[in-house]
Amino acid sequence: MLAKVLSAAVVGIEARLVEVQVDAAAGLPQTRTLGLPDNAIRESAERVRTAILNSGFEFPPRRITVNLAPAYLPKAGSGFDLPVALGILAALCPSPSVQGLLDRYLWVAELTLEGALRPVRGILPVALAARQKGLAGVVCAPAVAAEAAVVAGIEARVARNLEEAFFFAGGRADLPCAVPPSDNSPLSGQPGGVETPDLSDVRGQAAGRRALEIAAAGGHNLLFVGPPGAGKTMLARRMPGILPPLDLEEALEVTCLYSVAGLLRTGSGLIRRPPFRAPHHSATQAAIAGGGPGPRPGEASLASRGVLFLDEMPEFARGTLEPLRQPMEEGVIRLVRARISVHYPSFFLLIAAMNPCPCGFLGDRRRECACSEGRIHQYRGRISGPLLDRIDLQVWLPAVSASDLAGEKVGECSHDVRKRVIDARAHQKDRGCGLNGLLGQRQIERLAR
Repeated sequence: MLAKVLSAAVVGIEARLVEVQVDAAAGLPQTRTLGLPDNAIRESAERVRTAILNSGFEFPPRRITVNLAPAYLPKAGSGFDLPVALGILAALCPSPSVQGLLDRYLWVAELTLEGALRPVRGILPVALAARQKGLAGVVCAPAVAAEAAVVAGIEARVARNLEEAFFFAGGRADLPCAVPPSDNSPLSGQPGGVETPDLSDVRGQAAGRRALEIAAAGGHNLLFVGPPGAGKTMLARRMPGILPPLDLEEALEVTCLYSVAGLLRTGSGLIRRPPFRAPHHSATQAAIAGGGPGPRPGEASLASRGVLFLDEMPEFARGTLEPLRQPMEEGVIRLVRARISVHYPSFFLLIAAMNPCPCGFLGDRRRECACSEGRIHQYRGRISGPLLDRIDLQVWLPAVSASDLAGEKVGECSHDVRKRVIDARAHQKDRGCGLNGLLGQRQIERLAR
C-alpha cells in the first residue's frame, strides 16, 4: 500500500514542501530511500525501524520504498524521521482518517530509538511554509514547539513520541497546541539573551559617541582607529543599544536565521533586538560568510539587521574579509554548491576597530611608536582599498588618561540616543530614498540640490 506524508526541507532560510511517499510491498525485507537524500536520511532506516518496534507497533517484513518528492531538491537532516515512520505505519495499516491528517500538517522531527521526538533546526521556516500553503499547522518536538507557535494562523502541535503522533493522525487522540512565548523574551540576538551595555558607561570620546550615532542613524559602516585602551571595543558593543528595535518582518528574518543555525534557546520568541556578532580574527572564510557541505549561515548573516564587529581588523585573513564586499553592497550572501544554491540575508552594519600600527602607539602622546614606516605600510595594507571604500566613517580615537576620565560627566544613555536615531530614520523614510548609507550617486546629487 502507498501512504503520503507532508514534510519540509529547509533551503537557506526558506522551507520547501516535501511529500514523503512510502510504499510497503511484498518482497525481500529492506528499506530504500529515493529523492536525493543525504547520509543522515540514509542512515535513518534502521533508526526508524527500531523506533517503530519500541513504540509498540508491529513491523512485518516488507520491501519499503521511500520517495522524497520533488526528486530534484536535495534533502538533508534527521527531520524526516517522523514523516517516514508515520508513512510506514500508514502504509502497513491503511486508514482514510490517518491519510487525511497526514496531508493537513507538516510533520518534522527526529526519532530516538525509544520513539521519542527530538527537535531539529529550522522549525520556524517550516511553520511559515505551512501558513503560506494554507495548511493546518506543524507537528514537532516539545523543545521547538514554542518557536513554531510564533507564527500566527497555524497550529503548533506538540508530540512527545511516535505513538502520540500516530494516534493523533488517526483521530484517536489529540495533541496540545503550543503557546507562543511572550514578546518580553530576553533573547536579544545573541545566544543566551545577553543584555546590551549602555552608552552612558562611556566617559569621554565625544567624537566616537557622535560617530556611533551618525552611523546608527544613516546605516553607515564605521572604522575606529586608535591606540589600545582608547575605547574602540567599548563603543562598538554599545551600538545595538542605540539601534531601533526590529519590526515584525525583520524579526522573522533574523529569527529564521538563528533557527536554521540552531542558536535559538528553547522557549524563546522572536528576536526583537538587533543582533551583535563579534567573530575572532582567526575565524575562517566559511565561519564569516557561511558555507560547509550543507550550507549554513555565517557570522555576516547572523549579524543581519544588526552589527558585525571586527576587532583588530588587519589581523583577519584577507581571504576572510574580501567576501564581505558583496553583502556590504547588496545585503545578501549567495552560496553555490554542486547540487544547490542558497542565499542568506546579510544586511549588517559593519563596525571595525584597528590600531594605527603594529605596536599600537603611533600618534599616542604617552608612548613612542617602535614601528618602522615599512611595517606600518604593510600593516595597513592588509585591508584592501575596495573594502575601505565601503566604510563611510573612519574615526580616530585618541587615548584617554585616567585624570581626563575623572573629570568627565556621565554621558547620554542609550535610550535618549536611540530616540534621536529613530527620528532620523523616520525622516529618511519619509523622503522615500532609504538610509543615507544606502544612497547611490544620483540620489545623493538629487537630494543635495
